[in-house]
Amino acid sequence: MIRIGSRGSQLARWQALHVAARLQSLGHDSVIEIIHTTSDRMQSAPFAQVGTKGMFTKEIEEALLAGSIDLAVHSMKDLPTELLPAFTIAATPERAEPRDAFLSLHYANLHELPAGATVGTSSLRRQAQVRALRGDLQIQELRGNVDTRLRKLAEGQYDAILLAAAGLERLRLTEHLRGYFSIEEICPAAAQGALAIECRSSDATTRGILTALHHEPTHFAVTVERAVLARLGGGCHVPVGVFCEQQKDAWRITAVVARPDGSAALREQTLAPIRDFSANSASVLGNSVAEKLLHRGAATLLAETPAQPGVERQP
Repeated sequence: MIRIGSRGSQLARWQALHVAARLQSLGHDSVIEIIHTTSDRMQSAPFAQVGTKGMFTKEIEEALLAGSIDLAVHSMKDLPTELLPAFTIAATPERAEPRDAFLSLHYANLHELPAGATVGTSSLRRQAQVRALRGDLQIQELRGNVDTRLRKLAEGQYDAILLAAAGLERLRLTEHLRGYFSIEEICPAAAQGALAIECRSSDATTRGILTALHHEPTHFAVTVERAVLARLGGGCHVPVGVFCEQQKDAWRITAVVARPDGSAALREQTLAPIRDFSANSASVLGNSVAEKLLHRGAATLLAETPAQPGVERQP
């Protein structure tokens, strides 16, 4: 029996059940263990007060290390860019929709919102890019699980909210979904839409079982994205977007670093031939994109981002 660790939110449960179903199809029984994390206990607190390093994963990794669970299912974008040596991402399933979604009861898209309209999002990355598109809007903090955020929209607390499209589609909560932002409008978070299945590095049996769930092109793309983020010294609370996609025989990498108020942004787009899917090639590619941004002044923009508890910034 494989023990799967998961956060208790509706989306986290869906992700764990999805992996359990995949394992069942391969002949492996599993049970899901719900683990409450720092983020779950502080749903109403602003992100700036919570801190970000391990807020979604700390308690789950403690359970892994203690041996009370065999694997954990995460939204890849919630994982720190560097794992402790005791842990490994044993499988990255094929990615779902990576883009950000626009939701509203009365407006079809961001450009239809009237001046002064209230937009809800907790992501500094989204806030900065929305401000760059529409500096006349009011951006307000939006916390809680997907159901809570949708309820706040339905109650009229916001004229529109922004969420990752993958979560909405997985939960089939698309009633107020009006459309998706293009990568050029709002560049997604690193690894958005991808799942990470984490286990102990020493657990060869579980690692072997999870091989069948691994999707190499997705793993390469998100490794590139996470390498960009790591080199820039970023996490959940920096206005950095990065997306790597396969286009025939090449990778197209788009990365954005924005000033928090949206008044300035650096955008870098690179095409690189597909040579192999190795982690080393992905890291080299991601680092090269980050270096181009740093050369153009990304560090100066990132230095203007308010410091977050538990987040260390690289130069």
